[in-house]
Amino acid sequence: MSTPNSPVWHPFTQHGLGDSIPLISHAKDSKLYDAGGNSWIDAISSWWVTTHGHAHPRIMAAIARQAETLDQLIFAGWTHAPAEALAAELVRITPAPLTRVFFSDSGSTSVEVALKMALGYWYNIGEARSRILVLEHSYHGDTIGTMSVGERGVYNRAWQPLLFDVDTIPFPHEGLEQATLDALEAACAQKPAAFIVEPLILGAGGMLIYPAWVLAEMRAICARHNVLFIADEVMTGWGRTGTRFACDQAGVIPDIVCLSKGLTGGSLPLAVTLCIEPIFAAHYSTDRAKTFYHSSSYTANPIACAAANANLDIWRDEPVQQRIDALADAQAAHLSLLSHDPRAQKSRRLGTIAALDIAVPDAGYLSNLAPRLIAFYRDRGILLRPLGNTLYVMPPYCITADELAQVWDAIGASLDSLEAG
Repeated sequence: MSTPNSPVWHPFTQHGLGDSIPLISHAKDSKLYDAGGNSWIDAISSWWVTTHGHAHPRIMAAIARQAETLDQLIFAGWTHAPAEALAAELVRITPAPLTRVFFSDSGSTSVEVALKMALGYWYNIGEARSRILVLEHSYHGDTIGTMSVGERGVYNRAWQPLLFDVDTIPFPHEGLEQATLDALEAACAQKPAAFIVEPLILGAGGMLIYPAWVLAEMRAICARHNVLFIADEVMTGWGRTGTRFACDQAGVIPDIVCLSKGLTGGSLPLAVTLCIEPIFAAHYSTDRAKTFYHSSSYTANPIACAAANANLDIWRDEPVQQRIDALADAQAAHLSLLSHDPRAQKSRRLGTIAALDIAVPDAGYLSNLAPRLIAFYRDRGILLRPLGNTLYVMPPYCITADELAQVWDAIGASLDSLEAG
């Protein structure tokens, strides 16, 4: 365990509660280990990033090789082979209109880049559009811009004075889809700059799922009104929803798409924002004032790019889709066993993501339910991190049948424990 006097300030952690923090020494496949021989099944892919498993040998080997030749390079006016290869392959595997790749280093920054691209596009072509449309309950990151386009609540209340105003479209709950589409149609008629959406499933918003046809209709509405459509595939990309990208299931081609998390297989921080050619063209000029002014010191880090190239090699050479399909089927089978349990409500699944809502009173984000469950699972060798009363399972694709069964057995035991008080 981490020592009480550690200087580390952990994210989304209230240190004043005095909770113990496990000290992990190494990881392999779907398991985390400490120096004392204890292990935990990583049932949430270490915050949704680990796809093929921890310490995948092909990715680790690529990192080691690249570290011996080029560790870091300024990317403003310079380039290197790992980034060039990665950009070319990303353009190849995404729809043809997405022709340009901008590198950054996290999901939040990839969304910041997307917003700045959209606003820069309209500014550079001389059209006054600056309003952003967002979907209710969305989450897009924790930087100022991404908090602005996400749901407002306790987790960003302190920074409210810094956040810019947006127009919110109601979430398309079952039976209310047309109201969402009508609201989007009306908002798009006011000529906003862009609409940003998490395709098919809202992650931190509670694993809320909506159908592919709604995503397709939202895209069509934006196209009719010439509103830029931004798909935040930071969590949904790289197979989580059952296909490589969630937009694939709706036949949707965004104007801008954000990718991160599984881009490197979860091994190193890296992100990209892909866009259509007109957005790049609006910034392409002999006028330096039209330059896209965004960067970070570690943009397109060569070692991270090498890891991402190894990830794409795995997708090309190994039966990744079969693993995804098998995990999706296994998740469905486990979830079905709880389908008639009144304590597990709104059971739902999309691809490899399974979720349910635990029926307990006073189950808001700040209730003690999630911390109690986190500790319960940790004591049983499982890493799960509920979102309020929403419990979800999103493991690496390499998880074994026995390991997945252990996860769901622990979930069943937790429901029994809650019922017993």
